[in-house]
Formats: sequence, C-alpha cells, structure tokens
Amino acid sequence: MLNLIIFGPPGAGKGTQSERLLQQYSLQHISTGDLLRAERAAGTDLGNQANEYIAKGELVPDAVVIGMVKNFMLAHTEAKGFIFDGFPRTTPQAEALDAMLADFNTQISIVLGLEVNEDELVKRLLLRGQSSGRADDQDESTIRNRFQEYQNKTLPLQGFYQSQGKYQGVQGIGEVGAIYDSLCAEIDKVLG
Repeated sequence: MLNLIIFGPPGAGKGTQSERLLQQYSLQHISTGDLLRAERAAGTDLGNQANEYIAKGELVPDAVVIGMVKNFMLAHTEAKGFIFDGFPRTTPQAEALDAMLADFNTQISIVLGLEVNEDELVKRLLLRGQSSGRADDQDESTIRNRFQEYQNKTLPLQGFYQSQGKYQGVQGIGEVGAIYDSLCAEIDKVLG
C-alpha cells in the first residue's frame, strides 16, 4: 500500500500536484477538511463531537480527526493507498497517524516536501487571491502570517519524518509538469 503525504507551506502547489498523483497511482484522497464537513453533514458521532468544539471556536481534537481518517480508510479497504492532505500538521498528529496506520498493518511510505521560498509563495498566493476571491490570499501580511504559522507548527514535521527516513524534499518552483515528474520519480523509488 502506498501512503504519502504532500507537505509544504500554503501556496506550494500541494493541491495541484495531489490531483495528478491521485490519478497516476490510483490513490484515495484524504482531506481532513472534507472529512470533517462530511461527518458533520451526516450527523455522525464524530461529526457531532467536532461540532461541539467548532461551536466554541476551538480546534477539533486530534483523536476526533484520527477517528474520521480511520473511518474513511475502513470505507475504502480496496484502496491501493492514500494521499494525506492537510494532515498531519503537528508532531502529535503524525504520531497518532502512525499508530492508527499500524492498526491497518501499513505506514506512511513517503513524505514529499514541496520546497518554495517565502517570496515566491506570497507572489503565488496574491495571484491566486485575484482569481479565487479567497480573502486569506489577498493580503500580503495575512499570507506572511500563515507562512510563519507553517514554519512554527508544521515545519517540525520535516524532522520527524526525516528521522524515519521518509522525507524527500522536492523543488517546488518551476513548471508544474517538471515538478510532477520529480515527485513521481521519488514515489517510484519507494515502489521499487
């Protein structure tokens, strides 16, 4: 089973590349944001638990998110593997994900880090903001703050996965197809 995480700061191209990789390797996409919305809409126990936290303006606890990921994997037992999108974001989440995957006798195969400098990210997100209308992509100070949050909270995951020998950085600046080819080359090394 191929389980991969596309890793990188906001605007690095994770969504663009994930869509292509899903098709290439016949994987299932696990977006924790999508799972959260689906569980809430379906009124499941996990969705109701999430609503309690969201109603208070609090983050949904890792255990609830992991439960949603587990439910998705149980519903897709035929899958050849999964791309994790937006999760994990912290080392405790990565540890919880590893423990949950062990229950399925699998693990993260590779973590692909799209490496893009801050000024390029700001440029990309401001352009995206013009076309998407997303308010969080239209203000440079907001974008730089998001990048700082990423640096402080999510970037430590790079070291976590490097210590497991699973992290592979890939240059995230250049032509979309060339970046995709680099990502595929790294995945193909894992697949042997």
